[in-house]
Amino acid sequence: MRSRLQVSPERYHQIATAALVLLTLIVFSGAAVRLTGSGLGCEGWPACEKGKVVAPLDTHAIIEFTNRVFSGIVALGTILAGLLAFLRTPTRRDLKILGCLLPLGVVAQAVLGGLSVVYDLKPGFVMGHYALSLVILIAAWALYWRSRPDWEAGTIEPGAADRLTMWLTRLLAPVGALMVVAGTAATAAGPHAGGRGTGDLVERLYIKGNDTLSWAVDQHTVVGAIFGLLALVALGTAWYRGATRALLVPLTTLVIILGVQGILGAVQYQSQLPAELVWVHVCTATITWLVVLWSWSAAGSPRGREPEHVAAP
Repeated sequence: MRSRLQVSPERYHQIATAALVLLTLIVFSGAAVRLTGSGLGCEGWPACEKGKVVAPLDTHAIIEFTNRVFSGIVALGTILAGLLAFLRTPTRRDLKILGCLLPLGVVAQAVLGGLSVVYDLKPGFVMGHYALSLVILIAAWALYWRSRPDWEAGTIEPGAADRLTMWLTRLLAPVGALMVVAGTAATAAGPHAGGRGTGDLVERLYIKGNDTLSWAVDQHTVVGAIFGLLALVALGTAWYRGATRALLVPLTTLVIILGVQGILGAVQYQSQLPAELVWVHVCTATITWLVVLWSWSAAGSPRGREPEHVAAP
Protein backbone atom coordinates (compact mmCIF):
# COMPACT_ATOMS: atom_id res chain seq x y z
CA MET A 1 0.00 0.00 0.00
CA ARG A 2 2.78 2.42 0.95
CA SER A 3 4.57 1.76 -2.36
CA ARG A 4 1.49 3.01 -4.21
CA LEU A 5 1.53 6.24 -2.23
CA GLN A 6 5.20 7.03 -2.73
CA VAL A 7 6.02 10.53 -4.00
CA SER A 8 9.06 11.09 -6.20
CA PRO A 9 11.56 13.89 -5.41
CA GLU A 10 10.53 15.67 -8.63
CA ARG A 11 6.83 15.58 -7.77
CA TYR A 12 7.43 16.66 -4.18
CA HIS A 13 9.51 19.60 -5.37
CA GLN A 14 6.55 20.70 -7.49
CA ILE A 15 4.34 20.53 -4.40
CA ALA A 16 6.86 22.54 -2.36
CA THR A 17 7.02 25.12 -5.15
CA ALA A 18 3.23 25.42 -5.19
CA ALA A 19 3.18 25.92 -1.41
CA LEU A 20 5.78 28.68 -1.71
CA VAL A 21 3.79 30.44 -4.43
CA LEU A 22 0.55 30.22 -2.43
CA LEU A 23 2.19 31.57 0.72
CA THR A 24 3.57 34.48 -1.30
CA LEU A 25 0.26 35.28 -2.98
CA ILE A 26 -1.60 35.33 0.34
CA VAL A 27 0.71 38.14 1.46
CA PHE A 28 -0.28 40.10 -1.64
CA SER A 29 -4.00 39.50 -1.07
CA GLY A 30 -3.71 40.35 2.63
CA ALA A 31 -2.07 43.65 1.75
CA ALA A 32 -4.90 44.34 -0.70
CA VAL A 33 -7.44 43.82 2.10
CA ARG A 34 -5.77 46.43 4.23
CA LEU A 35 -5.09 48.94 1.47
CA THR A 36 -8.67 48.84 0.19
CA GLY A 37 -9.82 49.62 3.72
CA SER A 38 -11.51 46.22 3.98
CA GLY A 39 -9.79 44.95 7.11
CA LEU A 40 -13.06 45.02 9.03
CA GLY A 41 -15.25 44.11 6.06
CA CYS A 42 -16.23 41.04 8.06
CA GLU A 43 -17.19 41.95 11.60
CA GLY A 44 -16.61 38.48 13.02
CA TRP A 45 -14.14 35.64 12.81
CA PRO A 46 -14.10 32.93 11.55
CA ALA A 47 -17.65 33.63 10.31
CA CYS A 48 -17.96 36.86 8.33
CA GLU A 49 -21.07 38.13 10.11
CA LYS A 50 -22.90 36.96 13.20
CA GLY A 51 -24.70 33.78 12.22
CA LYS A 52 -23.50 34.07 8.60
CA VAL A 53 -20.46 32.33 7.19
CA VAL A 54 -20.69 33.91 3.73
CA ALA A 55 -20.09 37.64 3.26
CA PRO A 56 -23.03 39.97 2.54
CA LEU A 57 -23.23 41.74 -0.83
CA ASP A 58 -20.86 44.52 0.13
CA THR A 59 -17.61 45.28 -1.70
CA HIS A 60 -15.37 45.42 1.36
CA ALA A 61 -16.99 42.41 3.00
CA ILE A 62 -16.49 40.43 -0.22
CA ILE A 63 -12.82 41.50 -0.42
CA GLU A 64 -12.15 40.38 3.14
CA PHE A 65 -14.17 37.18 2.75
CA THR A 66 -12.38 36.31 -0.52
CA ASN A 67 -9.06 36.65 1.24
CA ARG A 68 -10.28 34.24 3.94
CA VAL A 69 -11.38 31.72 1.31
CA PHE A 70 -7.99 32.00 -0.38
CA SER A 71 -6.39 31.45 3.03
CA GLY A 72 -8.24 28.13 3.14
CA ILE A 73 -6.73 27.16 -0.21
CA VAL A 74 -3.29 28.11 1.11
CA ALA A 75 -3.91 26.00 4.20
CA LEU A 76 -4.79 22.98 2.04
CA GLY A 77 -1.63 23.47 -0.01
CA THR A 78 0.56 23.59 3.08
CA ILE A 79 -1.15 20.56 4.62
CA LEU A 80 -0.46 18.68 1.41
CA ALA A 81 3.21 19.71 1.54
CA GLY A 82 3.42 18.52 5.14
CA LEU A 83 1.69 15.18 4.63
CA LEU A 84 3.45 14.23 1.40
CA ALA A 85 6.86 14.89 2.95
CA PHE A 86 6.28 11.60 4.81
CA LEU A 87 5.52 9.79 1.55
CA ARG A 88 8.46 11.16 -0.40
CA THR A 89 10.99 8.54 -1.45
CA PRO A 90 13.76 8.58 -0.37
CA THR A 91 12.49 9.97 2.90
CA ARG A 92 14.23 12.97 4.47
CA ARG A 93 13.88 14.16 8.06
CA ASP A 94 14.62 17.79 7.16
CA LEU A 95 11.80 17.91 4.62
CA LYS A 96 9.36 16.37 7.09
CA ILE A 97 10.17 19.06 9.65
CA LEU A 98 9.95 21.91 7.13
CA GLY A 99 6.78 20.49 5.61
CA CYS A 100 5.06 20.35 9.00
CA LEU A 101 6.11 23.92 9.82
CA LEU A 102 4.04 25.31 6.94
CA PRO A 103 0.54 24.30 8.12
CA LEU A 104 1.51 25.18 11.69
CA GLY A 105 2.49 28.63 10.46
CA VAL A 106 -0.81 29.02 8.65
CA VAL A 107 -2.69 28.10 11.84
CA ALA A 108 -0.68 30.73 13.73
CA GLN A 109 -1.54 33.24 11.01
CA ALA A 110 -5.24 32.41 11.25
CA VAL A 111 -5.17 32.98 15.02
CA LEU A 112 -3.27 36.25 14.65
CA GLY A 113 -5.62 37.34 11.86
CA GLY A 114 -8.60 36.60 14.07
CA LEU A 115 -7.09 38.60 16.92
CA SER A 116 -6.45 41.48 14.52
CA VAL A 117 -10.17 41.59 13.69
CA VAL A 118 -11.29 41.12 17.31
CA TYR A 119 -9.05 43.99 18.43
CA ASP A 120 -10.06 46.27 15.55
CA LEU A 121 -6.79 46.10 13.61
CA LYS A 122 -4.54 47.42 16.35
CA PRO A 123 -1.12 48.23 14.80
CA GLY A 124 0.81 45.62 16.77
CA PHE A 125 -1.40 42.76 15.58
CA VAL A 126 -1.34 43.88 11.95
CA MET A 127 2.43 44.43 11.95
CA GLY A 128 2.89 41.02 13.53
CA HIS A 129 0.59 39.48 10.91
CA TYR A 130 2.88 40.62 8.09
CA ALA A 131 6.08 39.79 9.97
CA LEU A 132 4.83 36.26 10.66
CA SER A 133 4.13 35.86 6.94
CA LEU A 134 7.79 36.50 6.20
CA VAL A 135 8.86 34.04 8.89
CA ILE A 136 6.66 31.37 7.30
CA LEU A 137 8.22 32.19 3.94
CA ILE A 138 11.61 31.24 5.41
CA ALA A 139 10.35 27.70 6.02
CA ALA A 140 8.58 27.61 2.65
CA TRP A 141 11.71 28.75 0.82
CA ALA A 142 13.88 26.25 2.70
CA LEU A 143 11.46 23.46 1.75
CA TYR A 144 11.50 24.56 -1.89
CA TRP A 145 15.30 24.85 -1.98
CA ARG A 146 16.14 21.64 -0.14
CA SER A 147 13.55 19.54 -1.97
CA ARG A 148 15.19 20.10 -5.37
CA PRO A 149 16.28 16.86 -7.03
CA ASP A 150 19.81 18.23 -7.57
CA TRP A 151 20.11 18.82 -3.82
CA GLU A 152 19.26 15.18 -3.33
CA ALA A 153 21.95 14.18 -5.81
CA GLY A 154 24.56 16.31 -4.04
CA THR A 155 25.59 18.03 -7.27
CA ILE A 156 24.89 21.65 -6.32
CA GLU A 157 27.61 24.05 -7.42
CA PRO A 158 28.84 26.35 -4.63
CA GLY A 159 27.72 29.95 -4.86
CA ALA A 160 30.18 31.78 -2.61
CA ALA A 161 33.83 32.03 -3.57
CA ASP A 162 34.98 32.13 0.05
CA ARG A 163 33.79 32.54 3.63
CA LEU A 164 33.90 36.36 3.49
CA THR A 165 31.49 36.44 0.56
CA MET A 166 29.25 33.90 2.25
CA TRP A 167 29.01 35.82 5.53
CA LEU A 168 28.50 39.16 3.79
CA THR A 169 25.62 37.59 1.90
CA ARG A 170 24.13 36.05 5.02
CA LEU A 171 24.32 39.39 6.81
CA LEU A 172 21.73 40.62 4.33
CA ALA A 173 19.04 38.53 6.06
CA PRO A 174 18.99 40.23 9.50
CA VAL A 175 19.42 43.70 7.98
CA GLY A 176 16.67 42.95 5.48
CA ALA A 177 14.41 41.75 8.28
CA LEU A 178 15.05 44.99 10.17
CA MET A 179 14.16 46.97 7.06
CA VAL A 180 10.88 45.07 6.75
CA VAL A 181 10.01 45.75 10.40
CA ALA A 182 10.72 49.45 9.87
CA GLY A 183 8.52 49.34 6.78
CA THR A 184 5.60 47.82 8.69
CA ALA A 185 5.93 50.63 11.23
CA ALA A 186 5.81 53.23 8.45
CA THR A 187 2.69 51.62 6.99
CA ALA A 188 1.05 51.35 10.42
CA ALA A 189 1.63 55.06 10.98
CA GLY A 190 0.26 56.00 7.56
CA PRO A 191 -3.27 56.61 6.31
CA HIS A 192 -3.99 52.98 5.40
CA ALA A 193 -4.88 51.51 8.77
CA GLY A 194 -7.36 49.11 7.16
CA GLY A 195 -10.78 50.49 8.12
CA ARG A 196 -11.29 53.43 5.79
CA GLY A 197 -13.44 51.53 3.28
CA THR A 198 -15.89 50.37 5.95
CA GLY A 199 -15.94 53.68 7.80
CA ASP A 200 -14.33 52.16 10.89
CA LEU A 201 -11.99 54.25 13.01
CA VAL A 202 -8.81 52.21 13.32
CA GLU A 203 -5.97 53.08 15.66
CA ARG A 204 -2.74 54.04 13.92
CA LEU A 205 0.79 53.73 15.23
CA TYR A 206 1.26 56.88 17.32
CA ILE A 207 4.46 56.44 19.32
CA LYS A 208 5.82 59.85 18.28
CA GLY A 209 2.55 61.74 18.26
CA ASN A 210 1.81 63.66 15.06
CA ASP A 211 5.38 63.10 13.91
CA THR A 212 5.11 59.30 13.97
CA LEU A 213 4.71 58.88 10.20
CA SER A 214 7.66 61.08 9.25
CA TRP A 215 9.77 59.49 12.00
CA ALA A 216 8.90 55.95 10.86
CA VAL A 217 9.60 56.80 7.22
CA ASP A 218 12.97 58.28 8.21
CA GLN A 219 13.93 55.11 10.10
CA HIS A 220 12.80 52.96 7.21
CA THR A 221 14.81 55.08 4.77
CA VAL A 222 17.99 54.86 6.84
CA VAL A 223 17.76 51.09 7.28
CA GLY A 224 16.89 50.72 3.60
CA ALA A 225 19.96 52.74 2.61
CA ILE A 226 22.19 50.58 4.83
CA PHE A 227 20.61 47.46 3.36
CA GLY A 228 21.17 48.71 -0.19
CA LEU A 229 24.82 49.55 0.50
CA LEU A 230 25.37 46.14 2.08
CA ALA A 231 23.83 44.46 -0.97
CA LEU A 232 26.19 46.42 -3.24
CA VAL A 233 29.18 45.48 -1.08
CA ALA A 234 28.15 41.82 -1.12
CA LEU A 235 27.73 41.88 -4.90
CA GLY A 236 31.03 43.69 -5.44
CA THR A 237 32.84 41.27 -3.16
CA ALA A 238 31.27 38.31 -4.92
CA TRP A 239 32.42 39.60 -8.32
CA TYR A 240 35.91 40.48 -7.08
CA ARG A 241 36.47 37.17 -5.35
CA GLY A 242 35.25 35.08 -8.25
CA ALA A 243 31.89 33.83 -7.00
CA THR A 244 29.97 31.68 -9.43
CA ARG A 245 26.84 32.62 -11.33
CA ALA A 246 24.78 30.72 -8.75
CA LEU A 247 25.37 33.56 -6.28
CA LEU A 248 25.91 36.48 -8.67
CA VAL A 249 22.43 36.15 -10.17
CA PRO A 250 20.45 36.49 -6.89
CA LEU A 251 22.72 39.26 -5.59
CA THR A 252 22.38 41.21 -8.84
CA THR A 253 18.62 40.69 -8.74
CA LEU A 254 18.56 41.96 -5.16
CA VAL A 255 20.46 45.15 -6.03
CA ILE A 256 18.11 45.85 -8.95
CA ILE A 257 14.94 45.24 -6.96
CA LEU A 258 16.20 47.41 -4.10
CA GLY A 259 16.74 50.23 -6.59
CA VAL A 260 13.16 49.81 -7.77
CA GLN A 261 11.95 49.74 -4.16
CA GLY A 262 13.81 52.96 -3.39
CA ILE A 263 12.17 54.72 -6.33
CA LEU A 264 8.74 53.34 -5.41
CA GLY A 265 9.14 54.44 -1.81
CA ALA A 266 10.14 57.98 -2.76
CA VAL A 267 7.35 58.35 -5.32
CA GLN A 268 4.64 57.02 -3.01
CA TYR A 269 5.71 59.30 -0.16
CA GLN A 270 5.80 62.37 -2.41
CA SER A 271 2.39 61.37 -3.81
CA GLN A 272 0.77 61.28 -0.35
CA LEU A 273 0.84 57.46 -0.13
CA PRO A 274 -1.77 56.36 -2.70
CA ALA A 275 -3.04 52.89 -1.84
CA GLU A 276 -2.11 51.41 -5.22
CA LEU A 277 1.56 52.38 -4.91
CA VAL A 278 1.72 51.26 -1.29
CA TRP A 279 0.37 47.85 -2.35
CA VAL A 280 3.04 47.53 -5.04
CA HIS A 281 5.66 48.56 -2.47
CA VAL A 282 4.49 45.90 -0.01
CA CYS A 283 4.43 43.20 -2.70
CA THR A 284 7.90 44.18 -3.90
CA ALA A 285 9.15 44.06 -0.30
CA THR A 286 7.88 40.49 -0.07
CA ILE A 287 9.67 39.57 -3.29
CA THR A 288 12.80 41.28 -1.97
CA TRP A 289 12.66 39.02 1.10
CA LEU A 290 12.46 35.96 -1.14
CA VAL A 291 15.49 37.16 -3.12
CA VAL A 292 17.38 37.61 0.17
CA LEU A 293 16.56 34.00 1.05
CA TRP A 294 17.65 32.94 -2.42
CA SER A 295 20.98 34.73 -1.95
CA TRP A 296 21.47 33.12 1.48
CA SER A 297 20.80 29.68 0.04
CA ALA A 298 23.07 30.18 -2.96
CA ALA A 299 25.90 31.44 -0.76
CA GLY A 300 25.72 28.40 1.46
CA SER A 301 25.43 25.67 -1.16
CA PRO A 302 28.38 23.34 -0.61
CA ARG A 303 30.06 21.47 -3.42
CA GLY A 304 29.63 17.73 -3.34
CA ARG A 305 27.36 17.86 -0.30
CA GLU A 306 26.46 14.44 1.02
CA PRO A 307 22.66 14.47 1.29
CA GLU A 308 21.01 13.26 4.45
CA HIS A 309 19.22 10.01 3.72
CA VAL A 310 16.92 8.52 6.27
CA ALA A 311 15.79 4.97 5.75
CA ALA A 312 12.09 4.60 5.18
CA PRO A 313 10.30 2.79 7.98
